[in-house]
Amino acid sequence: MRTSKDFFRPLAVGAPAPLREIPARPSRAIHFFDPSNEKMAAKIPAMVGTVDVLLGNLEDAVKADNKVAAREGLVRIAQSTDFGPTQLWTRINSLDSPWVLDDLTTLVPAIGEKLDVIMVPKVQGAEDIHYVDRLLAQLEAKAGISKPILVHAILETARGVANIEEICAASPRMQGLSLGPADLAADRRMKTTRVGGGHPGYLVRQDPASSSEDDINAPRAIFQQDLWHYTIARMVDACAMHGIYPYYGPFGDIADVVACEDQFRNAFLLGCVGTWSLHPKQIAIANRVFSPSVEDIKHARRVVAAMGDGTGAVMLDGKMEDDASLKQCLVMVELAEQLAAIDPELKAAYDAIEI
Repeated sequence: MRTSKDFFRPLAVGAPAPLREIPARPSRAIHFFDPSNEKMAAKIPAMVGTVDVLLGNLEDAVKADNKVAAREGLVRIAQSTDFGPTQLWTRINSLDSPWVLDDLTTLVPAIGEKLDVIMVPKVQGAEDIHYVDRLLAQLEAKAGISKPILVHAILETARGVANIEEICAASPRMQGLSLGPADLAADRRMKTTRVGGGHPGYLVRQDPASSSEDDINAPRAIFQQDLWHYTIARMVDACAMHGIYPYYGPFGDIADVVACEDQFRNAFLLGCVGTWSLHPKQIAIANRVFSPSVEDIKHARRVVAAMGDGTGAVMLDGKMEDDASLKQCLVMVELAEQLAAIDPELKAAYDAIEI
């Protein structure tokens, strides 16, 4: 059992000191790319500044024959690219795979100073994070890395969801969690083949007008439900408790941009700070959805201005605003300030607000 004092000491002599607070860096879209795909890799330098996070994927979407090429490709891309305001992440192979050790021992010495976050798939419990935590400290110490590389876990198993609080608390490296709906659905034996999103069979039907057979069989309104609402809400609570960040995962139907936007917005409203992007068209959707609207920021600024020292209550447009309202509005205002610092269009829009 580690004491609280030990928790913030490096796990290897010479490793950088762990962070005491995870920085709130905008990460509306985590855009996945395959570093072994030369056509895709060639586009990466031009994408810097257009997306908050670029993630070199080494895991599921990369064929076994391409694992080494993807790893080597990510090293080349990282070494030759100035990422500026864009974060560089990677998703390593699962901890039970034959490739993960080489992923870590290759990437940290070669590009550890540029890597912001390592995403770990199929995390089952705190023991998985402890393993990665110790190994990263040893590699950082050996390579002379000046800042700790953060860790992001994907919830892809029922056990992982059951152990979610322990996972969040496992290391000061923990940056956040993402929903992994496809693997999680399989592990739970859910009867869906969709990657994220709702399902037409998961619904609530309007009550019949009466108990007569005609009314029961008559057309009634139906409302499609979200299979992932429970998991996302639990993930948001666990992350908020531990000061880290929750993300929606992939939305697999690339063509259905309308449903994609709806799903992203649901996650944003529940508390997620960003989502995955599997195609460039999803970047624009994520950037729009995970940025507070001009109308929301205008209202939030009015509340902040009216509340003064944050005590008591005021009436604005016939609605009561109190200290709880102020806290809600400060969340929006602080996010707007963070996004305006990296997004010139948003900055112009927010600066033009008159209250």
